[in-house]
Amino acid sequence: MGEQFTIQISSQLINQLADGGEKLKKKTKKPKRKLPGDHQQSQSRVSEKLISNDSETLKGTAAAGWPPQSLFFRPAAPTPQSAITELDAIRSVVQDSERVLERLKKQEEHMVQEVTERAKDLHEKEFKLPYQKPIPCLAEKDACLECYKENVNNALKCADLVRSFADCARRARQQVN
Repeated sequence: MGEQFTIQISSQLINQLADGGEKLKKKTKKPKRKLPGDHQQSQSRVSEKLISNDSETLKGTAAAGWPPQSLFFRPAAPTPQSAITELDAIRSVVQDSERVLERLKKQEEHMVQEVTERAKDLHEKEFKLPYQKPIPCLAEKDACLECYKENVNNALKCADLVRSFADCARRARQQVN
């Protein structure tokens, strides 16, 4: 499956196909000198030629106009050793790359988990209300305001409540400092 081959189309083949398959000019053979013992060998050769010519005529009728083709399949040239070593090197680099990719995926998953956890922590800290300190002297302040609402015309009646609120505020400032 990994074998590669090439097909070359020559201009001669294109011309043959364009001419409609006209018969090729046969080269003239030089006559060989016959020796006296060659008579039996020549008769066997003639019968071989007849058999081969019969198969060629069958081919010619099946594919008129096409040049006769050989019955043998010639596989592509074997790959040289240098190409095999190069392929092995490429495969090893690909395997290393796949291992690195797996490691990076695991690292990414770990980082995603860590970032998600940190984001949750920050979200919880940001949106939680901080501890609110109670407002000091809130009761005294409310008492003063109530007194002023009841005694709109006579504010001096609230003097004791205002004094107690001022004392409370002073003590609260001293505790902070």
